[in-house]
Amino acid sequence: MRRGILLAALVPAAALGLGGYAAHRAGWTDPFSRSALASEHQGHDHNGAGGGGNGASGHPTAVVPAGDHSAHQAHPAEERPATTSPRRILYYRNPMGLPDTSPVPKKDSMGMDYVPVYEGEAADDGMVRVAPGRLQTSGVRTEPVARRQVVRPVRAPGSIQLDERRVSVVALRTEAFVERVEPVTTGDRVRKGQPLMRVFSADVVAAGAQYVAMLNTPSGATSATPEGARRRLENLGVPPEVLAEIDRNRRIPQSLVWPAPRDGVVLERTAVDGMRAPPGEALFRLADLSVVWVLAEIPERDVGSVAPGQTVEVRPRGLPDRAFQGRVALIYPQLNASARTARVRIELPNPDGLLLPGMYAEVEIAASGGGATVAVPEGAVIDSGTRRVVFLERGEGRYEPREVRIGRRGGGFVEVREGLAEGDRVVVAANFLIDAESNLRAALRGLAAATPAGEDHQ
Repeated sequence: MRRGILLAALVPAAALGLGGYAAHRAGWTDPFSRSALASEHQGHDHNGAGGGGNGASGHPTAVVPAGDHSAHQAHPAEERPATTSPRRILYYRNPMGLPDTSPVPKKDSMGMDYVPVYEGEAADDGMVRVAPGRLQTSGVRTEPVARRQVVRPVRAPGSIQLDERRVSVVALRTEAFVERVEPVTTGDRVRKGQPLMRVFSADVVAAGAQYVAMLNTPSGATSATPEGARRRLENLGVPPEVLAEIDRNRRIPQSLVWPAPRDGVVLERTAVDGMRAPPGEALFRLADLSVVWVLAEIPERDVGSVAPGQTVEVRPRGLPDRAFQGRVALIYPQLNASARTARVRIELPNPDGLLLPGMYAEVEIAASGGGATVAVPEGAVIDSGTRRVVFLERGEGRYEPREVRIGRRGGGFVEVREGLAEGDRVVVAANFLIDAESNLRAALRGLAAATPAGEDHQ
């Protein structure tokens, strides 16, 4: 009895086991098994992402036999049209060009968003690309390259000196005695013809008496003429003003008034009352200070840039707030062998008499190296110490770095001897931002080259 009951229980169980094995062999899955539930869960996730199945609609997903491939094949009527996938963002870079990147969006310390770098933007075509919005906010400005005359100032120390052509010495050509000196002392300014002293000379009196006698002799009474006697007085150095007085009065004075030969300043006075004045001795020394010289010592390397006629600005150390304009008059034909400098003479008007001989001054000569040449503003050239670079505008926010060879500087411009042509447009303002962008791109390219090919930014 008990054996019959046991057989009755085992037969249905064996039947179920055989049925399950057959179903498994046929590719059917138990919807309540652990693997089926996991597959159903994955199906829910894929359907939610793809928009089919149970996804957003919430409808149950039918359990399909694994061997039925028709359930997994997409029918032509159910295919979606192909869409262009958006560009892949490689990373985010610092908006100010600093060498800092981030795999996720972020802001810098000033609250500015990091700029995304898309796949394909890092192609090395030699160009630097800047977004139009950044161009407007950063103040990037370009100018065409033109031919200009680059005026390079030559600076040198100098000193103010007398104009040698404007110095006069009062001396007698014959022996005389100084009877009286007028109240004129060293440093006084005198006018031409102003009396300086009264002198007595026996030779002048004798020649003057002969001349007066000739003047008083009737014409034709003698073969001698007054012109010969007058010439003798001139040879003795009698001033024209004294000769005119003799012609007017027809008599020779006992002492002669000796006038100043020019306008100027009394630099030296040696005449005193009653002194004996031998021939040629300087009794007064006068100088006209309306025009003075500045003698400047320029370096040997700048001699070729200086030429007569160039404009000069002179700033005396005693008058630091004043600038005087003059011109180069002469380059002395001799070099100072020890200092390796050449002396330049500059003529400088001195109408107010403020420039005094012996003053030190700073000289700036507007020296030009010839005619017009290709030149750009100094701010257009980025000098790294080893090379000089400018950025050429190529349109649509693209800029090409171009290495150049420069020459003279002056007047805010720099000569470009190689690398640019007239008409090229170069960046003259905020080019340091583009340079930072270029350096960042180069650094990132080097970083990308050092990164394994299969490694992406996360």
